[in-house]
Amino acid sequence: MSDATKPLRVLVYSDDVNTRQQVILALGRRPHPDLPEVEYVEVATEPVVIQNMDAGQIALVILDGEAVPAGGMGIAKQLKDEIYQCPPVVVLTGRPQDAWLATWSRAEAAVPHPIDPIQLADTVVALLRPRVPAATSSTA
Repeated sequence: MSDATKPLRVLVYSDDVNTRQQVILALGRRPHPDLPEVEYVEVATEPVVIQNMDAGQIALVILDGEAVPAGGMGIAKQLKDEIYQCPPVVVLTGRPQDAWLATWSRAEAAVPHPIDPIQLADTVVALLRPRVPAATSSTA
């Protein structure tokens, strides 16, 4: 399988299974025709986030900023501080006014709860598109 058709692995972290499912349903298997399919890695605890990130092969990370006991913003900061060439991070914030906290965490983007599927998809596509070889683009 070439890099152009290999599924993109997206890690979705939340202690709430409903939040993880909302993210996955909002994005679907292929959030944009120009992108390969997405394979989701669902994670409910911080140690498993770190384990998956250390293993590599993650194209994008979506972290729930409202998760407990470890919030997504703190995890995002840790990932950005500790992983060389860390993949892009999206933090789900409790409200739009919390976007400044996502900036502190060094996340590339913030999307507020409740999750707006269109906003989340637009954000994810913008962050994934540069990570895909040009051969998959139908607008070349």
